[in-house]
Amino acid sequence: MTERQLNACCGVPRNTFAKSAETQIHAGSDGELVNRAPLASGHRQGMVLIQGGRFLMGTDDAEGFVADGEGPVHEVELSPFWMDVCAVTNRRFKRFVEETGYTTEAERFGWSFVFRDFVPRDGAVRMMGIVQTAPWWVGVEGAYWAAPEGPGSNIFDRLDHPVVHISWNDAVAFCEWSGTRLPTEAEWEYAARGGLVQNRYAWGDELHPNGEYRCNIWQGEFPVRNKGLDGYLGTAPAKSFQPNGYGLYNVCGNVWEWCADWFDRAYYRTSPLVNPRGPSSGESRVMRGGSYLCHASYCNRYRVAARTSNTPDSSSGHVGFRCVADV
Repeated sequence: MTERQLNACCGVPRNTFAKSAETQIHAGSDGELVNRAPLASGHRQGMVLIQGGRFLMGTDDAEGFVADGEGPVHEVELSPFWMDVCAVTNRRFKRFVEETGYTTEAERFGWSFVFRDFVPRDGAVRMMGIVQTAPWWVGVEGAYWAAPEGPGSNIFDRLDHPVVHISWNDAVAFCEWSGTRLPTEAEWEYAARGGLVQNRYAWGDELHPNGEYRCNIWQGEFPVRNKGLDGYLGTAPAKSFQPNGYGLYNVCGNVWEWCADWFDRAYYRTSPLVNPRGPSSGESRVMRGGSYLCHASYCNRYRVAARTSNTPDSSSGHVGFRCVADV
Protein backbone atom coordinates (compact mmCIF):
# COMPACT_ATOMS: atom_id res chain seq x y z
CA MET A 1 0.00 0.00 0.00
CA THR A 2 1.44 3.39 -0.96
CA GLU A 3 1.72 6.21 1.54
CA ARG A 4 -1.27 8.54 1.60
CA GLN A 5 -0.99 12.08 2.81
CA LEU A 6 -3.47 14.48 4.40
CA ASN A 7 -3.77 18.20 4.75
CA ALA A 8 -4.11 19.19 8.32
CA CYS A 9 -5.33 22.12 6.87
CA CYS A 10 -2.39 21.04 4.99
CA GLY A 11 -0.25 17.90 5.12
CA VAL A 12 0.85 14.94 7.23
CA PRO A 13 1.75 11.42 6.07
CA ARG A 14 -0.74 8.60 6.28
CA ASN A 15 1.62 6.55 8.41
CA THR A 16 1.68 9.04 11.32
CA PHE A 17 -1.30 7.47 13.09
CA ALA A 18 -1.40 7.11 16.82
CA LYS A 19 -2.60 3.60 16.63
CA SER A 20 -6.00 2.88 17.71
CA ALA A 21 -7.36 37.12 -25.52
CA GLU A 22 -5.09 40.32 -25.21
CA THR A 23 -5.47 41.52 -21.72
CA GLN A 24 -4.57 44.90 -20.27
CA ILE A 25 -3.71 44.72 -16.60
CA HIS A 26 -3.84 47.68 -14.20
CA ALA A 27 -3.29 47.88 -10.47
CA GLY A 28 -6.73 48.59 -9.00
CA SER A 29 -8.47 49.40 -5.78
CA ASP A 30 -10.01 46.72 -3.58
CA GLY A 31 -12.70 44.87 -5.47
CA GLU A 32 -12.13 46.62 -8.81
CA LEU A 33 -12.23 44.46 -11.93
CA VAL A 34 -8.94 45.23 -13.61
CA ASN A 35 -8.47 42.42 -16.12
CA ARG A 36 -10.27 43.87 -19.13
CA ALA A 37 -10.48 40.67 -21.19
CA PRO A 38 -14.20 40.09 -21.89
CA LEU A 39 -15.94 36.84 -21.02
CA ALA A 40 -17.60 35.06 -23.91
CA SER A 41 -20.98 33.41 -23.43
CA GLY A 42 -20.55 29.84 -22.28
CA HIS A 43 -22.03 26.93 -24.19
CA ARG A 44 -20.66 24.00 -22.18
CA GLN A 45 -23.15 23.05 -19.52
CA GLY A 46 -22.08 24.18 -16.07
CA MET A 47 -18.95 25.88 -17.38
CA VAL A 48 -17.88 29.42 -18.19
CA LEU A 49 -15.42 30.35 -20.91
CA ILE A 50 -12.38 32.06 -19.41
CA GLN A 51 -10.70 34.22 -22.00
CA GLY A 52 -6.95 33.89 -22.16
CA GLY A 53 -4.55 36.64 -21.25
CA ARG A 54 -1.68 37.65 -19.02
CA PHE A 55 -1.78 37.96 -15.26
CA LEU A 56 0.48 38.28 -12.25
CA MET A 57 0.67 34.88 -10.54
CA GLY A 58 1.77 34.20 -6.99
CA THR A 59 2.30 36.61 -4.13
CA ASP A 60 5.00 38.22 -2.06
CA ASP A 61 2.44 39.11 0.62
CA ALA A 62 3.73 38.90 4.19
CA GLU A 63 0.62 36.85 5.03
CA GLY A 64 1.73 34.14 2.64
CA PHE A 65 3.76 31.01 3.33
CA VAL A 66 7.27 31.41 1.93
CA ALA A 67 7.92 27.70 2.50
CA ASP A 68 5.07 26.85 0.11
CA GLY A 69 6.74 28.71 -2.75
CA GLU A 70 3.93 31.24 -3.17
CA GLY A 71 6.38 33.67 -4.75
CA PRO A 72 7.96 35.35 -6.48
CA VAL A 73 5.17 37.16 -8.29
CA HIS A 74 5.65 36.44 -11.97
CA GLU A 75 3.82 37.07 -15.22
CA VAL A 76 1.98 34.21 -16.91
CA GLU A 77 0.14 34.08 -20.22
CA LEU A 78 -2.68 31.56 -20.74
CA SER A 79 -4.80 30.38 -23.63
CA PRO A 80 -8.61 30.42 -23.23
CA PHE A 81 -10.27 27.51 -21.45
CA TRP A 82 -13.62 26.42 -20.07
CA MET A 83 -14.01 25.99 -16.31
CA ASP A 84 -16.72 24.55 -14.06
CA VAL A 85 -18.55 27.32 -12.26
CA CYS A 86 -18.37 25.22 -9.09
CA ALA A 87 -16.72 22.14 -7.67
CA VAL A 88 -18.00 18.77 -8.85
CA THR A 89 -20.99 17.91 -6.68
CA ASN A 90 -22.10 14.67 -5.08
CA ARG A 91 -24.92 14.58 -7.63
CA ARG A 92 -22.50 14.68 -10.59
CA PHE A 93 -20.08 12.21 -9.07
CA LYS A 94 -22.94 9.85 -8.23
CA ARG A 95 -23.94 9.79 -11.89
CA PHE A 96 -20.35 9.01 -12.88
CA VAL A 97 -20.20 6.09 -10.46
CA GLU A 98 -23.61 4.76 -11.55
CA GLU A 99 -22.63 4.82 -15.23
CA THR A 100 -19.12 3.42 -14.86
CA GLY A 101 -19.07 1.38 -11.65
CA TYR A 102 -15.96 3.26 -10.59
CA THR A 103 -14.56 2.53 -7.13
CA THR A 104 -12.69 5.36 -5.43
CA GLU A 105 -9.34 4.92 -3.76
CA ALA A 106 -10.87 5.56 -0.33
CA GLU A 107 -13.11 2.54 -0.95
CA ARG A 108 -10.18 0.43 -2.11
CA PHE A 109 -8.05 1.42 0.89
CA GLY A 110 -11.07 0.82 3.12
CA TRP A 111 -10.90 4.13 5.01
CA SER A 112 -10.43 7.87 4.73
CA PHE A 113 -9.77 10.86 6.99
CA VAL A 114 -12.72 12.50 8.78
CA PHE A 115 -12.63 15.64 10.91
CA ARG A 116 -13.01 14.52 14.54
CA ASP A 117 -16.16 16.60 15.25
CA PHE A 118 -17.98 14.72 12.50
CA VAL A 119 -17.09 11.21 13.64
CA PRO A 120 -20.18 9.50 15.14
CA ARG A 121 -19.84 9.14 18.90
CA ASP A 122 -22.08 6.11 19.25
CA GLY A 123 -19.32 3.62 18.54
CA ALA A 124 -20.91 2.65 15.22
CA VAL A 125 -17.72 3.25 13.25
CA ARG A 126 -14.25 1.77 13.58
CA MET A 127 -11.52 4.37 13.96
CA MET A 128 -8.19 3.43 12.42
CA GLY A 129 -6.33 5.98 14.52
CA ILE A 130 -5.56 9.68 14.70
CA VAL A 131 -2.82 11.81 13.19
CA GLN A 132 -0.35 12.59 15.96
CA THR A 133 0.60 16.00 14.58
CA ALA A 134 -3.02 16.90 13.80
CA PRO A 135 -5.25 14.99 16.25
CA TRP A 136 -8.41 16.53 14.82
CA TRP A 137 -8.07 14.11 11.90
CA VAL A 138 -9.32 10.55 12.38
CA GLY A 139 -8.95 7.63 10.01
CA VAL A 140 -12.44 6.15 9.76
CA GLU A 141 -13.04 2.71 8.31
CA GLY A 142 -15.68 2.82 5.58
CA ALA A 143 -15.56 6.59 5.05
CA TYR A 144 -15.76 7.51 1.37
CA TRP A 145 -17.59 9.96 -0.91
CA ALA A 146 -21.09 8.47 -0.41
CA ALA A 147 -20.58 7.94 3.34
CA PRO A 148 -18.54 10.99 4.29
CA GLU A 149 -18.52 10.29 8.03
CA GLY A 150 -18.32 6.52 7.70
CA PRO A 151 -20.94 3.74 7.82
CA GLY A 152 -24.42 5.06 8.56
CA SER A 153 -23.78 8.49 7.01
CA ASN A 154 -24.98 9.48 3.55
CA ILE A 155 -25.22 12.36 1.08
CA PHE A 156 -28.99 12.41 0.55
CA ASP A 157 -29.23 15.97 1.85
CA ARG A 158 -25.87 17.00 0.32
CA LEU A 159 -26.30 16.18 -3.35
CA ASP A 160 -25.51 19.78 -4.29
CA HIS A 161 -22.47 19.96 -2.01
CA PRO A 162 -18.97 19.30 -3.39
CA VAL A 163 -18.03 15.64 -3.46
CA VAL A 164 -15.23 14.90 -0.95
CA HIS A 165 -12.95 11.98 -0.07
CA ILE A 166 -11.73 12.22 -3.66
CA SER A 167 -8.10 11.49 -4.53
CA TRP A 168 -6.26 13.09 -7.43
CA ASN A 169 -6.48 9.78 -9.26
CA ASP A 170 -10.25 9.66 -8.68
CA ALA A 171 -10.60 13.19 -10.05
CA VAL A 172 -8.64 12.28 -13.18
CA ALA A 173 -10.89 9.26 -13.73
CA PHE A 174 -13.96 11.50 -13.55
CA CYS A 175 -12.39 13.92 -16.02
CA GLU A 176 -11.67 11.12 -18.48
CA TRP A 177 -15.30 10.05 -18.30
CA SER A 178 -16.66 13.59 -18.69
CA GLY A 179 -14.32 14.68 -21.49
CA THR A 180 -12.61 17.28 -19.32
CA ARG A 181 -9.35 17.59 -17.38
CA LEU A 182 -8.05 19.08 -14.16
CA PRO A 183 -6.94 22.71 -14.35
CA THR A 184 -3.29 23.58 -14.31
CA GLU A 185 -2.26 25.53 -11.24
CA ALA A 186 -1.86 28.66 -13.38
CA GLU A 187 -5.33 28.25 -14.90
CA TRP A 188 -6.83 27.75 -11.45
CA GLU A 189 -5.28 30.93 -10.01
CA TYR A 190 -6.06 33.03 -13.10
CA ALA A 191 -9.70 31.99 -12.97
CA ALA A 192 -9.94 32.31 -9.17
CA ARG A 193 -8.72 35.89 -9.30
CA GLY A 194 -11.73 36.72 -11.45
CA GLY A 195 -10.06 39.66 -13.15
CA LEU A 196 -8.53 41.22 -10.06
CA VAL A 197 -4.80 41.94 -9.92
CA GLN A 198 -2.86 40.74 -6.87
CA ASN A 199 -5.80 40.94 -4.50
CA ARG A 200 -5.68 38.61 -1.53
CA TYR A 201 -9.10 37.03 -2.04
CA ALA A 202 -11.38 36.41 -5.00
CA TRP A 203 -13.35 39.57 -4.15
CA GLY A 204 -10.65 41.95 -2.88
CA ASP A 205 -8.33 42.38 0.10
CA GLU A 206 -10.81 42.39 2.97
CA LEU A 207 -11.92 39.03 4.31
CA HIS A 208 -15.30 40.35 5.44
CA PRO A 209 -16.11 43.42 3.32
CA ASN A 210 -18.92 45.43 4.95
CA GLY A 211 -19.18 42.64 7.51
CA GLU A 212 -20.27 40.09 4.88
CA TYR A 213 -19.10 36.49 4.82
CA ARG A 214 -17.82 35.60 1.35
CA CYS A 215 -16.50 32.08 1.91
CA ASN A 216 -16.85 28.97 4.04
CA ILE A 217 -13.95 28.79 6.47
CA TRP A 218 -13.55 28.23 10.23
CA GLN A 219 -14.74 30.98 12.59
CA GLY A 220 -13.80 30.72 16.23
CA GLU A 221 -10.88 29.01 17.91
CA PHE A 222 -9.44 26.17 15.85
CA PRO A 223 -9.87 23.28 16.46
CA VAL A 224 -11.85 23.79 19.65
CA ARG A 225 -14.95 25.60 18.47
CA ASN A 226 -16.34 26.58 15.09
CA LYS A 227 -18.98 29.27 15.56
CA GLY A 228 -20.32 28.67 12.05
CA LEU A 229 -20.91 32.38 11.49
CA ASP A 230 -20.84 31.90 7.71
CA GLY A 231 -23.73 29.44 8.03
CA TYR A 232 -21.79 26.18 7.74
CA LEU A 233 -19.76 23.86 9.95
CA GLY A 234 -18.87 21.40 7.20
CA THR A 235 -19.20 21.75 3.44
CA ALA A 236 -21.54 24.31 1.94
CA PRO A 237 -23.50 23.81 -1.30
CA ALA A 238 -21.17 24.18 -4.26
CA LYS A 239 -22.88 27.39 -5.39
CA SER A 240 -22.85 29.21 -2.06
CA PHE A 241 -21.87 32.86 -1.56
CA GLN A 242 -21.28 35.40 -4.31
CA PRO A 243 -19.36 34.20 -7.36
CA ASN A 244 -16.17 35.97 -8.36
CA GLY A 245 -15.77 38.27 -11.35
CA TYR A 246 -15.71 35.32 -13.74
CA GLY A 247 -18.81 33.68 -12.27
CA LEU A 248 -16.96 31.01 -10.26
CA TYR A 249 -18.23 29.89 -6.87
CA ASN A 250 -16.21 29.01 -3.76
CA VAL A 251 -12.68 29.38 -5.07
CA CYS A 252 -11.86 30.46 -1.50
CA GLY A 253 -12.74 27.97 1.24
CA ASN A 254 -15.29 25.13 1.27
CA VAL A 255 -13.11 22.33 -0.17
CA TRP A 256 -9.59 22.00 -1.47
CA GLU A 257 -9.45 21.50 -5.22
CA TRP A 258 -6.96 19.30 -7.05
CA CYS A 259 -4.89 20.74 -9.89
CA ALA A 260 -3.09 18.83 -12.62
CA ASP A 261 0.44 19.91 -11.68
CA TRP A 262 3.10 18.17 -9.67
CA PHE A 263 4.10 20.36 -6.71
CA ASP A 264 7.50 22.02 -6.43
CA ARG A 265 8.18 24.85 -3.99
CA ALA A 266 10.79 26.36 -6.32
CA TYR A 267 8.81 26.05 -9.56
CA TYR A 268 7.81 29.71 -9.88
CA ARG A 269 11.46 30.71 -10.23
CA THR A 270 11.85 28.76 -13.46
CA SER A 271 8.30 28.30 -14.80
CA PRO A 272 7.67 29.29 -18.43
CA LEU A 273 5.75 32.41 -19.31
CA VAL A 274 3.19 30.74 -21.58
CA ASN A 275 0.80 28.02 -20.35
CA PRO A 276 2.96 26.57 -17.54
CA ARG A 277 2.02 23.02 -16.63
CA GLY A 278 4.16 22.38 -13.58
CA PRO A 279 7.21 20.18 -13.09
CA SER A 280 7.62 17.02 -15.16
CA SER A 281 7.62 14.83 -12.05
CA GLY A 282 7.17 14.92 -8.31
CA GLU A 283 5.75 13.19 -5.25
CA SER A 284 2.61 15.24 -4.63
CA ARG A 285 0.01 17.14 -6.64
CA VAL A 286 -1.03 20.76 -6.21
CA MET A 287 -4.20 21.62 -4.33
CA ARG A 288 -5.77 25.08 -4.26
CA GLY A 289 -8.48 27.11 -2.54
CA GLY A 290 -8.46 26.11 1.11
CA SER A 291 -11.40 24.50 2.92
CA TYR A 292 -14.02 24.87 5.63
CA LEU A 293 -11.31 23.94 8.15
CA CYS A 294 -8.93 26.80 7.29
CA HIS A 295 -8.39 29.50 9.92
CA ALA A 296 -6.03 32.48 10.03
CA SER A 297 -4.46 31.23 13.26
CA TYR A 298 -2.67 28.40 11.49
CA CYS A 299 -3.67 28.09 7.81
CA ASN A 300 -4.94 31.09 5.88
CA ARG A 301 -4.59 29.21 2.62
CA TYR A 302 -8.00 30.35 1.44
CA ARG A 303 -6.13 33.20 -0.28
CA VAL A 304 -6.13 32.88 -4.09
CA ALA A 305 -2.32 32.72 -4.29
CA ALA A 306 -1.98 30.06 -1.59
CA ARG A 307 -0.84 26.60 -2.61
CA THR A 308 -0.23 23.25 -1.01
CA SER A 309 -0.11 19.60 -2.05
CA ASN A 310 -0.91 15.98 -1.26
CA THR A 311 0.05 12.62 -2.66
CA PRO A 312 -2.18 11.57 -5.58
CA ASP A 313 -3.89 8.78 -3.63
CA SER A 314 -4.82 10.99 -0.66
CA SER A 315 -8.43 11.53 0.38
CA SER A 316 -10.22 13.31 3.19
CA GLY A 317 -13.47 15.03 4.06
CA HIS A 318 -12.31 18.43 2.81
CA VAL A 319 -10.85 17.64 -0.63
CA GLY A 320 -12.72 17.79 -3.94
CA PHE A 321 -12.11 19.21 -7.43
CA ARG A 322 -13.50 21.09 -10.40
CA CYS A 323 -12.89 20.49 -14.10
CA VAL A 324 -11.74 22.50 -17.09
CA ALA A 325 -11.88 21.85 -20.82
CA ASP A 326 -9.88 23.06 -23.79
CA VAL A 327 -11.45 25.53 -26.20
